[in-house]
Amino acid sequence: MKNKFTCLILLVIIPILSIGQVSFTTESVSVPGEDLGFVDMNNDQLDDLIGITSSLIQIHYQQENGTYTEVSYPISGLYSPSWSMAVGDFDANGFNDFVWGSTSGVNVLKANETGTDWTVAASSNSVFTQRTNFVDINNDGHLDVFVCDDVEPNEYFINDGNGNLTLFEGADPNGVPEGLGLYPTGGNYGSVWIDYDNDRDIDMFLAKCGGEQARRVNELFRNNGNSSFTEVGAAAGLADPIQTWSSAWGDYDNDGDMDCFVGSSDSNEEHKLMRNNGDGTFTDVSIDSGVMASQEFYHEQMFIDFDNDGWLDIFVNGDILYNDGDGTFTLDPRSSTGLSGFGGAFGDYNNDGFMDLFRTNVSLNGGNSNNWLKIATVGVQSNRNGIGARIEINTPSGNQIRDIRSGEGFKYMSTMNAHFGIGTDTQINTITVYWPSGTVDLITNPDINTCLLITEGETLSLQDTLVDDLIIYPNPTKGVLNLNTTNGFENAIFSVFDMTGKRVLNSKLSANMIDVTELSVGTYILRIMDKGKIKTQKFIKE
Repeated sequence: MKNKFTCLILLVIIPILSIGQVSFTTESVSVPGEDLGFVDMNNDQLDDLIGITSSLIQIHYQQENGTYTEVSYPISGLYSPSWSMAVGDFDANGFNDFVWGSTSGVNVLKANETGTDWTVAASSNSVFTQRTNFVDINNDGHLDVFVCDDVEPNEYFINDGNGNLTLFEGADPNGVPEGLGLYPTGGNYGSVWIDYDNDRDIDMFLAKCGGEQARRVNELFRNNGNSSFTEVGAAAGLADPIQTWSSAWGDYDNDGDMDCFVGSSDSNEEHKLMRNNGDGTFTDVSIDSGVMASQEFYHEQMFIDFDNDGWLDIFVNGDILYNDGDGTFTLDPRSSTGLSGFGGAFGDYNNDGFMDLFRTNVSLNGGNSNNWLKIATVGVQSNRNGIGARIEINTPSGNQIRDIRSGEGFKYMSTMNAHFGIGTDTQINTITVYWPSGTVDLITNPDINTCLLITEGETLSLQDTLVDDLIIYPNPTKGVLNLNTTNGFENAIFSVFDMTGKRVLNSKLSANMIDVTELSVGTYILRIMDKGKIKTQKFIKE
C-alpha cells in the first residue's frame, strides 16, 4: 500500500548576511521523521529526501525538472528510528536498503525488486544504537552493516553474498577476529569508514563519548588488507579522550591524504584539527588553523566544499569554517549561515552542483560562479554502491580526493555522490577511481558542471604492465616473495589476487619483500601500483 502524489513545496526566501562565499535561504518542505536522509534512492543520480517514522518511510523523489514526488511506504513492528540511519544496496538488486535503530535495538530493511517496499532482513535487540554504516568490512564485494553500541562492544552484520546477514558482537573468529570497538561498556558514538593511510583499503575511526576516560578514548582501526584490523589510535596520535559524537574526514590541504576534524560535544573541550602526515600519524594543528573559533558543541561534523572553490570547508553544528586555502579557516557562525538546526543531511536539492542541508526544511545554498563535478559510482566486482572507493581528480589547480561512504557525521544519511568544487578551473584532466576490488578506472577530460556516472571497469585504466621490469623470487614460494625492479619502489602499494579475481592481500610496500605465508596453496597474481603505473606477475604459493 502506498499513497503517491506530487509534493507541494512552499518557497520561503529569508535573506541571510554571510561573511562566507555563499548564503543560504530556507525552502519549506514537509517530510516527517526523526531519522532523515538526503540520498539517491532510485538510481537517477538525483538526491532524494527521506523521512522515517515509527509507521512509515516517506521519500520525496527529486525529478529532472526540479520538482519532487512524494511516496509513503507503511511499516510496522520495527525498532523506532531515533539515533541514526544509513542506506546501501547490500543485496545488489539495484535499490537501496536501510539500517536504523534506537536504544532498544536495530533493524536492517531490504528493498524489494522494484524499490517499492521494504521488509526486515535482520535485527538485533541487544544494541543501544548510535551511528550506523553500510560498508564492506571483509572486502568480499558484498556490503555488511556496522552498528555503534553505546553500552557494549559494537555489533555488525556480515553478508554471506546471497543477501543473508549474520549478526556478530565484538571479536569473533567468524566475523572480525579482533573486533571493532571492544570496551565492555561501549561509549561508541560515531563510526566513519575512510582510507586514512592511502593503501587502497578501508579503515575506521571511532568517535567515543561518556563515562570514565578509558571509555571515551577515540580509536582508529587500520585495515590489514586480509580481513583483519589493528587498533592504532595511540600510534597515529588520535587516541584522544575528547568528548565527541562524530568526526569529519577529508583532505582539507589537498596533499593527497585524509585529515581529521574531531568535533567536541563538550563546551569545556575545544575542537581539534588533525593533519595527516602521510606516514600513518597525525599532527594537531588546531590553534594555528583557526578551527577553535567555532564555539558550537554538539553532534554533527562534516567536510564539505560549500563554495566550490576546490578547498574543503568544515561544517560544525551549523557553523561553517571556510577553508582559506592556506591551512587556515575563517568562521561563518551559525547565527549568520542560516543553516537549519545543529545539523542535518547534506545533498544537492536542486541539482545545481552546490551542497544543501536538509533538516525539517531545506537550507538552500545560493551558490556562485565556481565550477563543479558530481560523481555517482556503480560497483560490479565491488559492492554495488561503490562504498569504499577512492576518487581522485586532477585539474590545472592540482589534485583532490574523496571516499565514497554510507553514514558520516552522527545521525543523518547524506548523499553518496562524490562532490567536487573546482573553482575557476574550466576542465578536469583526469578522474581516477580506485575500487575496493582493486580495479582502477581512468577517465580523461570529462564534462564539468554535471553528474558523471562511473561503472566499475568500464573505462581505460592505469594498467601499464611491465612484467620484464618486475622480478619476483623464489617462485614458487613457501612464504616470502622477494622483489626487484630497475627503478626501485616509491610509495608503492601491492595487492595479491587469487585466480577468481578476489583480492586476498593488500598493503603499502614497506620493503622489497612480501610475506605470503598465510595464503593457501595455489596460483596468484601480484600487482604493484607505483608512480602511476601497474606492474603484475603471476606466482605460485606452495
